[in-house]
Amino acid sequence: MSDETLQIDASEEQRVTELRNAQIKAEQLFNEIESQNIIRAGITESQVNAAIYALAEKMFGILTYWHKRIVRAGKNTLAPYAENPPDLLIQEDDILFLDLGPVFENWEADFGRTFVIGSDPAKLKLCDDVGAAFAEGKRYFHQHPDITANQLFAHATSLAAKYGWDFGGPIAGHLIGQFPHEKISGDKITLYVHPDSNLPMHSLDEKGQKRHWILEIHFVDREREIGGFFEELLTV
Repeated sequence: MSDETLQIDASEEQRVTELRNAQIKAEQLFNEIESQNIIRAGITESQVNAAIYALAEKMFGILTYWHKRIVRAGKNTLAPYAENPPDLLIQEDDILFLDLGPVFENWEADFGRTFVIGSDPAKLKLCDDVGAAFAEGKRYFHQHPDITANQLFAHATSLAAKYGWDFGGPIAGHLIGQFPHEKISGDKITLYVHPDSNLPMHSLDEKGQKRHWILEIHFVDREREIGGFFEELLTV
């Protein structure tokens, strides 16, 4: 093996380590959010958002997020990322999800989880189902080395039907990496798990490096006006 190959391997190993460490810290932040009872009835989504921002700064010194912080409760859990629904008050027996993109020392995390306040069976099932579907989607990705972005999107939507929900978003994931990650100017399709992207997901980027991806599972029940969300690294 040449010295050049060793350097490429070492570089990729470091990238994986940094992405994994960023996700571990994001998970620690979410655990602290839960332990401090930041998510509770009687306060607004924006108040939860502000409390999370302060906690993240205190825990890790985070001031930069590579995408807007999402806190959505009740019927707002139906809304995909691009929408900006009105600020809601969190209710008793509610459902809520967080989608945060903190940057840890120039490495991006993207982490999403669903929380249920109370004991509503449908909401609890939805919370469980998005996590189980994520695990299935990740297995499917690794079992299909030639998979394209639109094929993974189709699989994600099939999982929604399998679990008895609708798929809630126009994408099922996206690229992630060192901040700011690879982008094609004006292109909202190619580097996303999008129904119109036929990009082989295991292909290398313009620098010859492995691409790393996030998988997003967003299931909804539009009749009940509830949604659940689960998101984290797909490739690591």
